[in-house]
Amino acid sequence: MESKMIFSKVDEQTAELPVYVTSVGYWDHQTEMVRAEGFPDFQYHQVISGEGELQVEGSRIKVGPGNAFILYPGVPHVYRPLSEPWELAWVSFNGREAARILAYGGIHRSGVSQVSGEMLLSKIWGMLNAAETKQEGQEMEFSKLLYSLLLDLSQQFTGSQSHDRQLDRLEPVLRYIEANLNRPLSLKELADTTGVTPQYLCLLFKKILNLRPMMYVNQERVNLSKALMFKETGTRIQEIAQMAGFEHPSYFSAQFKRYTGMSPEQFKQLHGLK
Repeated sequence: MESKMIFSKVDEQTAELPVYVTSVGYWDHQTEMVRAEGFPDFQYHQVISGEGELQVEGSRIKVGPGNAFILYPGVPHVYRPLSEPWELAWVSFNGREAARILAYGGIHRSGVSQVSGEMLLSKIWGMLNAAETKQEGQEMEFSKLLYSLLLDLSQQFTGSQSHDRQLDRLEPVLRYIEANLNRPLSLKELADTTGVTPQYLCLLFKKILNLRPMMYVNQERVNLSKALMFKETGTRIQEIAQMAGFEHPSYFSAQFKRYTGMSPEQFKQLHGLK
C-alpha cells in the first residue's frame, strides 16, 4: 500500500458529533516528527512494522509492531524511526467525548501500550476505504469507526490481561459450580475447592465479578432453568426448579424474577413454551 493521508471535512455539523476524525492515514515509512508545541488534536498511531522511538513527557520509549501510542492535544513530543521502513497507520481526532472515552479505559495522558492490532487497524482501513470510494456521509462513517476504535482501545488499555489473570484464580470454583448446579451448594464447599476461607472467597468474587458467590450460583441456576425450559418443554415449573438446583419452587420463582424481571410462567408464555 502506498502512503496516504486523508483530511476530513470538519464543519459545524461534524463538530457536534461526540467524536470526529480530523485526518487519517498510512505511512509506508514514517520519518522524524518534531512537535515542540504538540498537535491540536488527539492522535492514535499504530506500528505495523519496523521500530521507532517516541519522546513524550520526559520519557523515551521504543515502539515496534504490536505497539500503539496515543498523543494528547498540546503535548510536546518527538517520534522518529530507528529502522527503515517504520510502517505506521494513524488517525487524528477530537470531539467533546474524546477525552472521556479514553478516560473510561484509564487513558489519561500520552503514552505507549501493547495492543491487539488487527481489530484496531481494521477501523483505520475502513476509514481510508470510505475516503477512497467517496462514500456518502463520509464524516459520519469516520465517526462510527472512530468510536468503535476508541472503545476497543480503551478496553485493551484497561489491563484486561490483568483481569484475565485474576479470573484464573476463580476458574476452579466456577467450573465446580457449573458441574454441580443441580444440587445444593454451600459457601464452605465452594471455598474448599480453591483452598481458601469462605470470607476470602467472598472478597475474590466481589473484587473480580462484583457479586457474592451465592448470588453468582443463583444467577447461573436461573440461566440453566431457562435452557431447561426450552429443552424440556413439557416439564412442570416445580421440576425445572429442582433440575436447576433450587430446593423450593417459591425461592426459584423469586430468584427467576429477580434476574429476569418476570416469573417463570411469564417467561414460558413469552417464548411460546408449553
